[in-house]
Amino acid sequence: MRDFDERSAYPKPLDFEVMRPEYEEHEDGTVTATITVTPFEVQGSSVTEPGARRAAIHEAHKTYKTYHPGYEVPSPFPDEFEDREEFQWKRLSPMARITLGDYAFTDTTGEEDFATIEQMLSWDVRPAPLDDE
Repeated sequence: MRDFDERSAYPKPLDFEVMRPEYEEHEDGTVTATITVTPFEVQGSSVTEPGARRAAIHEAHKTYKTYHPGYEVPSPFPDEFEDREEFQWKRLSPMARITLGDYAFTDTTGEEDFATIEQMLSWDVRPAPLDDE
């Protein structure tokens, strides 16, 4: 049986999650977060600092997979959700992801489109808060 907890010099994604990012704002309104676990570094960009941090952590997961091919990169989003702008999001099947992207979304007018996780992170898509009523 193959051991998927192989050792490598690359830190686990959780190691990046607990580090404080350094942020750089750009003229186009985007923000880049850089998270360093010496000597490794990951970066992510978004329209907000929290989005940039989440994008950098997603990059840490993707890089970890290159060192551990058996590792499955988790989606930073639920399979289905409504965002803060009332768009409906649904994760696509693995076959559909090959050509369309990771998620389908429907806007408030009923128009459907598709996006990759990286695009969603750059737009700072987040599930709407749950009502406690």
